[in-house]
Amino acid sequence: MATDAEIQKFVQHHHGFIPKTGWIAHVKEVHGVPTRRGGSIVIVTSSRARPKSVRRSKRRFGIV
Repeated sequence: MATDAEIQKFVQHHHGFIPKTGWIAHVKEVHGVPTRRGGSIVIVTSSRARPKSVRRSKRRFGIV
């Protein structure tokens, strides 16, 4: 499974921004992928395209 750092590098290279680890954890949670943290995560996003980019990177790494 890809690390958050690998996902951040992929998203930065292909989409031009670095996703926060909370966004990555949220996408994992939505798709039922276990995360290290079990608590609730507060997601603050300014763009609807960003979570979509994180989902694409997770598909690339076979997580989703």
